[in-house]
Amino acid sequence: MNPSITGFDYQRVTVAEDVALNVAVGGSGSPIVLLHGFPQTHLMWRHVAADLAADHTVICPDLRGYGASDKPAGTVPDAYAKRTMAADIVALARELGHDRFALAGHDRGALVAIRAGLDHPGAVTHLASLDVLPTLDMWDVLHGVTAAVGFHLFLMAQPPGLPEELIGAAPDAFFGHFLDIWTRDPEAIPAEVRAAYLRACREAVPSIVADYRASAGVDVAHDRADRAAGNQLRMPVTVLQQDWGAALGFDAAGIWRAWAPDLEHRTVSCGHFMAEEAPAETVKALRDLLAR
Repeated sequence: MNPSITGFDYQRVTVAEDVALNVAVGGSGSPIVLLHGFPQTHLMWRHVAADLAADHTVICPDLRGYGASDKPAGTVPDAYAKRTMAADIVALARELGHDRFALAGHDRGALVAIRAGLDHPGAVTHLASLDVLPTLDMWDVLHGVTAAVGFHLFLMAQPPGLPEELIGAAPDAFFGHFLDIWTRDPEAIPAEVRAAYLRACREAVPSIVADYRASAGVDVAHDRADRAAGNQLRMPVTVLQQDWGAALGFDAAGIWRAWAPDLEHRTVSCGHFMAEEAPAETVKALRDLLAR
């Protein structure tokens, strides 16, 4: 039996043709949607969600292609485009009775949140991004030997076939590698949670690869179009990030400010999985965002 967020109700919500999302909902008050990253599920928000539920309606879905949500075949370029995945989230919120909502995402979920903020500015009231750069900028800053930290991005950008075969041959080793090297405090991801993440990823190799492949193709095209048109995130935005901007030689806050004029950029002293490693700091940042 998979772990769950204590006190939250679980349901499946249809958000597109033949796509339903697994979602945990708890609390009451103004809504906030929390989107998980790689290689995780909605469960990564278990601490943050429980705190926010004291005075907010908290909505924690598994993204399409992940966890217990549906995993459509990635045979068309936009099946896992962040534009498509963002539309899922807007549809999910509306099905749950919310035309406007705050949105926070970590890693892959942050890329979906960014796209939702750009494509649906009337729906997203506040936006938080945890430890990622917008897709276009992510590719721009990865160069030389420092790009080795993102080897998985390049692997999963390859045409269908080889990435799925390689990862599928040793999924626990592949996905577990990131749980290990991106975590400063291993105890932040207990054994039963780690097992749930690995089990979910093991069952979703093709869709996870399709998600990453989209970020090397259609997602870049969408970002370029927005940059050319001068589109920005007009809602209040908070970014939580490790120090890797300085380590890799770029100005992370400056990159973000080009997309988000109303920006609060904070550096967090923990590993990549900050909602699990530094939940109190993450909650404070989200509450400060919602107060803006």
